[in-house]
Amino acid sequence: MFGRVMRFALAGLCCVSAVFVAAGQQALDLGGAPKDPLKEASGKVVVLVFVRTDCPISNRYAPLVQEMSVKYGREAAFWLVFPDKNELPESIRSYLQEFNYKLPALRDPEHALVKKSGAKVTPEAAVFSSKRELVYHGRIDNLYQEIGRPRRSPTTHELADAIEATSKGVAPPRAAVDGVGCFISDLQ
Repeated sequence: MFGRVMRFALAGLCCVSAVFVAAGQQALDLGGAPKDPLKEASGKVVVLVFVRTDCPISNRYAPLVQEMSVKYGREAAFWLVFPDKNELPESIRSYLQEFNYKLPALRDPEHALVKKSGAKVTPEAAVFSSKRELVYHGRIDNLYQEIGRPRRSPTTHELADAIEATSKGVAPPRAAVDGVGCFISDLQ
């Protein structure tokens, strides 16, 4: 009897451990619940936009990201992803309010989405097809040549091009373009 109880207890402990490990490899909503944006929008393209509350370049892109989420809302589900382990839900909520964001936001403290997307800086975007294949990752457009040197207006629009192509079932013109912005710390 004691052996059976011990086996049951060990099996339960293993299951609980597996749940905690799995939760650590997922993004979290602002309430702390695990969330996988790639499972949320069946049949739609998924766009993850990596931002930081303290990144001036991310902040500058806020109006454009919101415009794009409205323009492409039928074809694509947009998510803001906050990869900084130190950004608390309260500061993210304040940021969302300050910039009038209506998009769902996720924390990615273990960089599960960063790793799936290949993101290195904020702001940076990742586009996943309706089959959940990563088809584009990189800058939103070429407004910034380098940090501190913006153009008057962008001349290329990589994220828009990727969303439009992917929603039509074709490959984007470019699969990856390096972003300019604030580095995502603790990349492994």
